[in-house]
Amino acid sequence: MNYNDKIKELNINLPDAKAPVGNYVAAKISGRMLFISGQISIDDNGQLIKGKVGKDLDTEAGYNAAKRCALSIVAQVKKACGDDLSKVKSCIKLTGFVNSTDDFTEQPKVINGASDLIASIFGEAGMHTRAAVSTNSLPLGVSVEVDAIFELK
Repeated sequence: MNYNDKIKELNINLPDAKAPVGNYVAAKISGRMLFISGQISIDDNGQLIKGKVGKDLDTEAGYNAAKRCALSIVAQVKKACGDDLSKVKSCIKLTGFVNSTDDFTEQPKVINGASDLIASIFGEAGMHTRAAVSTNSLPLGVSVEVDAIFELK
């Protein structure tokens, strides 16, 4: 099954691949590597998912925010590949940042939202290395930001 079919099978609606809001590019290909800039947590209505995990959001809400970041990552990958996800060989790495309280320790469970989504679409090719990092603040007050590195065929 190809990745576009898998997205349809999973009943996933990818958001539009948003243009960067600063002096950077959303995606960059270098050789066979595709780098996706950090994608922030935005809900399916286009609203920012904001707040600190451990205070304003619980772990499950953080997980869902990370999943939304991964949907934006896939949208950026699709755009960078000219709408042809068959160009993806594998997901190499995700780095997830969680805007969380000082005593919150479940960052890995939050970033599983992104990891699970990538693995559900890309299967074995979606298995990646990862970092899940706590931070005291993220741009625009969002709860989660995730960036990614993919290998292309």
